[in-house]
Amino acid sequence: MTHIVIIGCGIIGASIAYQLSKIEGLKITVLDKQAPAQASTGAALGVLMGVISQKVKGRPWKMRRMSVQSYHNLIPELEAKINRPISHNRDGILLLCLPGDDLDRWKKLVDIRQADGLPLEMWDIAQLRDRSPQIETSEVTAAIYSPQDFQINPVDLTLALVEAAQQNGVNFHFGVTVAEYNTIALPNNEYRCQQIRTKSLDPAKKAPVLADVNWLVVAAGLGSLPCLQGIKDGKLRSLQLKRKSNLDRKFTIVPVLGQALYLQGRSPLGNLDFQPVIIGDDVNIVPVGENEYWVGATVEFPDDAGEVVADSSRLDTVMERAISFCPSLADATVLRKWSGLRPRPEGQPAPAVGYLEGFKNVLLATGHYRNGVLLAPATAEAVEKMIVKK
Repeated sequence: MTHIVIIGCGIIGASIAYQLSKIEGLKITVLDKQAPAQASTGAALGVLMGVISQKVKGRPWKMRRMSVQSYHNLIPELEAKINRPISHNRDGILLLCLPGDDLDRWKKLVDIRQADGLPLEMWDIAQLRDRSPQIETSEVTAAIYSPQDFQINPVDLTLALVEAAQQNGVNFHFGVTVAEYNTIALPNNEYRCQQIRTKSLDPAKKAPVLADVNWLVVAAGLGSLPCLQGIKDGKLRSLQLKRKSNLDRKFTIVPVLGQALYLQGRSPLGNLDFQPVIIGDDVNIVPVGENEYWVGATVEFPDDAGEVVADSSRLDTVMERAISFCPSLADATVLRKWSGLRPRPEGQPAPAVGYLEGFKNVLLATGHYRNGVLLAPATAEAVEKMIVKK
């Protein structure tokens, strides 16, 4: 039986585990040092910008299209399997165009999507006021509405994927780290990982030894590269992703911090029966419950020393911008503030999905930056194809 070990149980690792669990003849083990969805997945708003993305060709567009279409089937499939709903908003995404935006480019995208059978609409100000009267339109020139894109709770989704994968026989081990990789050398300076020894973070619990590893999939977000140190010759001085073009690029993954606010308004924004995600000037206003909204998120890069520290003034700016689009948010109560780190690859386009350079059976599925939830189904499918092909 083919044994696949997955390191990392955020949205990417859980999606891969569930996708592979539907294939007969596979033994699947998932490892994580903490509970599911605690790192980058918990630092996501779950806004799925696929059809409304300006990507129109190549891998970036194909992954977006495949993922959005997959979600429309995946959500009811999971809800039926776990017998509970997964929190999500199917009212679409409404993007506000501002002065300086290229409306001709948006009109062209609408035509491209419609020719491809994908609904995408451009609204004038009158249509916008009628459908979403909560929006202040003084600086808005038009709006783009995508009914097929939507928003989903990333933590709820991840937990659902884990539960469904467990029902399919996947073994999950939380609170463990990798202590040692046992690899063998192959011809042409290549290696194969064949065994993993783990270490429990709870002294009272025994950590498993995973033998006969046929595939190792590393989907640990910001922890992906650090957890691979020690896999060959004591340590790897540089890690590379082996690409189909045979152009091996050295890359690192850097943390990018995001902050957001969870608000409760006095009343719903706009029409009660139409509550889309509103995006303007890269600020997201996300309806998530009765009169409750996420507002975010900031994009904060590391300083010269590599440190990322939350800047409260940036969160204030995001909130001010959200109020400029929806003035009634000024009366909302802040229930909590949130911040988290997202993995952004350098030297490799996001996401980094492929073989670890020098290894026959080690795959990376990481570095999704701000699109981890969006691209999770497409990433799982890509990993499945690489494994099944072999």
